[in-house]
Amino acid sequence: MCYFGGMEDPVGHLAALHCLLSSVLICLKLSGDRAEKMHKIVIIDDTQINLTLMSHLVQKLGDCEPLCFSESAKALEWCRLNDPDLIIVDYMMPAPDGLEFTQHFRALSGKTDIPLLMVTANDHIEVRYRALELGANDFLTKPIDKTEFLSRARNMLALRSSQKKLANHAEWLACEVRKATEEILAREREIVFRLSRAAEYRDPETGAHILRMAHYSKHIAQNMGLSQLDQDLILEAAPMHDIGKVGIADGILLKPGRLTPEEFEIMKHHAQIGHDILAGSASPSLQTGAAIALAHHEKFDGTGYPHGLRGEDIPFFARIVAVADVFDALTSERPYKPAWGLERAVALIRDGAGSHFDPGCVEAFFTRWENILEIRTRFQDGE
Repeated sequence: MCYFGGMEDPVGHLAALHCLLSSVLICLKLSGDRAEKMHKIVIIDDTQINLTLMSHLVQKLGDCEPLCFSESAKALEWCRLNDPDLIIVDYMMPAPDGLEFTQHFRALSGKTDIPLLMVTANDHIEVRYRALELGANDFLTKPIDKTEFLSRARNMLALRSSQKKLANHAEWLACEVRKATEEILAREREIVFRLSRAAEYRDPETGAHILRMAHYSKHIAQNMGLSQLDQDLILEAAPMHDIGKVGIADGILLKPGRLTPEEFEIMKHHAQIGHDILAGSASPSLQTGAAIALAHHEKFDGTGYPHGLRGEDIPFFARIVAVADVFDALTSERPYKPAWGLERAVALIRDGAGSHFDPGCVEAFFTRWENILEIRTRFQDGE
């Protein structure tokens, strides 16, 4: 049986123990918070009595932790791994002396703005000029005066505090800008998708087709080594490839049978119409969408439309989308045709490398084939 305070009360004992542990944790947290707020002041002097004196004065500042070094090289190494709030360094030091220390310290990453006080004699005017050039912020005159020391140290710490607040505010602003930018991009992506879906209501192709061919396009871009930014860009822009079909008459667009040569000539206009709808925007997604809309029916051998572009004259993203779009069109059911089997569609895409399609895009399409199959399963018609 457990006892606490001379009373046989296990429940009370556990409650009291819990209270005690909570108090300890609170104290530890407060202690940790206070330690984080403590200013770290590095003092460098090769004379022990001077270190003792300045350390004593630093403690009078409140919320300051003096870190004393009698060797400037060791102080420099500490500063390389840590961020002090203030440096107090004597000029008259064994190598590296105060000037050399200042030069090396300012060369360290992230140390250009940390306040530095140099201790010199009054008649060391040239030394002071050189110290200012190397990055010293202010000076203490030997012999050290208590009032001067405390005032100048407080001024430097106030400067450091302002720097930190400004840096924190800048970081907060950058975060807010990122959030606002992400929201704008999210709205833009939604508009692009809804714009693409608008064409769907006049086109036998489905919304699932738009999603599949967009993800096929990203798959190709990834396998061709494009950056994540470009992969995301083609994912956003590819769904707009056929937006120009909104300008094609229903009698042609929705015709269940084969188009006549005259009707096909009219159908070809959808590439230019799509480009004209999207061109001139400041949005990278719409700019890319315009290029894709115009050129995704061009062929690698120059026999495509609307301009008969050949090879690398065809915009790169349009060459990628051409593979993705044709493959999905072949393997999807339409009012005018049944869906092709995978083997037949794969054979046509492979046979078209170098004539219809960019061979590099075809190779990238079939790399990691399991990803293509996963995309087909994920975005099915009617879902």
